[in-house]
Amino acid sequence: MRYFMTFSYDGSRYKGYQKQPKVKTVQGELEKALKTINGGKKVDVHASGRTDAGVHALNQKAHFDLEMKHITPEKLKDGLNSLLPKDIYIKHIEVAPDDFHARYNAKAKEYIYIINMGEYNPIEKDYVYQYNKKLDVAEIERALKYLEGTHNFKSFTKTDDEKEDYVRTIVQTNLIRNMKNINKITLSFLGTGFLRYQVRNMIGTLIEIGEGKRKSEEIIDILKAEDRRKAGKTASPEGLYLKDVLY
Repeated sequence: MRYFMTFSYDGSRYKGYQKQPKVKTVQGELEKALKTINGGKKVDVHASGRTDAGVHALNQKAHFDLEMKHITPEKLKDGLNSLLPKDIYIKHIEVAPDDFHARYNAKAKEYIYIINMGEYNPIEKDYVYQYNKKLDVAEIERALKYLEGTHNFKSFTKTDDEKEDYVRTIVQTNLIRNMKNINKITLSFLGTGFLRYQVRNMIGTLIEIGEGKRKSEEIIDILKAEDRRKAGKTASPEGLYLKDVLY
C-alpha cells in the first residue's frame, strides 16, 4: 500500500534531506524509523525534492510503500513520530493511489526566505539569515517582479549542474514585511519547479540589489546571460524554508 505524508523538519543539524553515506540526513532518519516499523525490512522514501544542508521544511511531502495493511495512517503517523528525532515531525499521512509519485505529481512548490536586517539575534541564527544591516526593501521588491514568469534560469543554478533544460516558471513572488518587527522581511517564491541552489542564488542577487550594488532591472540581463558568474553569490541556507508543495 502506498502512503503519502506531509512532514516538517529543522534542517540545522542535517546534511540536507537526501540520504548520504556516513552523515545525518532527513531521509536517512525517516527510512530508519520506517524500517523499524516494517519489521526490519528496508523502506524507500520518495520526497517531492531535496533540500540542502541547513535548509528547513514546513510542509515537505513524500510517499513510501508498506505491506502492513492492518496499520491505519493515524497509527503510522504516531508510530513514526515516536521513533523520529524531535526535529522531524510527521504532520499527516494518508493512503495514496499506487501510481502516485510525490516528486513527479507535484504541480508547484513555494519557498520562503527570512532576513533579519536588525540587531543580531543568536536565538534565531539557525532559522533567520542574520544580515543585520538595512537593505533597500523597495528595490528588492521591484527586482522580484523581474523573476516572475517563464525564463531560462541557468544563471541562477549550480555551475557544474549540466542540464538539457534550465527553463522554469515562477508563478508569483512576494516581499512580506513583519508588522511586529520592521527589521524582518520574508521573500516568497511560488514556482512550478526550481533548479538546484536556484532560490539561494536568486536571494544572493536580491541582497546585492538591496545593498545598492546592482539595480533591480539588472535581473533582465542576468537571465539573458545564462551564465552563473553574472548573478550574485549563493545566500546562506539558514533563512530558507520549503513552505509547501502543491498537487
